[in-house]
Amino acid sequence: MIITIKDKEFDTAAITQLYPAAVVKTGHEDETTQVSLEWLDLEAKGKVELVGYGIFIHLGEEEKYTFMFDTKEEMDEEIGSIASQIKK
Repeated sequence: MIITIKDKEFDTAAITQLYPAAVVKTGHEDETTQVSLEWLDLEAKGKVELVGYGIFIHLGEEEKYTFMFDTKEEMDEEIGSIASQIKK
């Protein structure tokens, strides 16, 4: 099955991981890292600087794609689009 995320097509058979996450600054220069949305909501209030939200796709060990969003709502909308494509 082929799904499309922001005009990029992926064969679901090749996807090894697909997940949403928040992206925050680590405090070391411009370095960022991914954190779970649950951790951000429950534990990180005021403790980290949020950069944005992302949907991350891994195709095996080497090939990775990141789709960034300014708001959680924008990311959630794209996740809904992915879900509806998979349900077909």
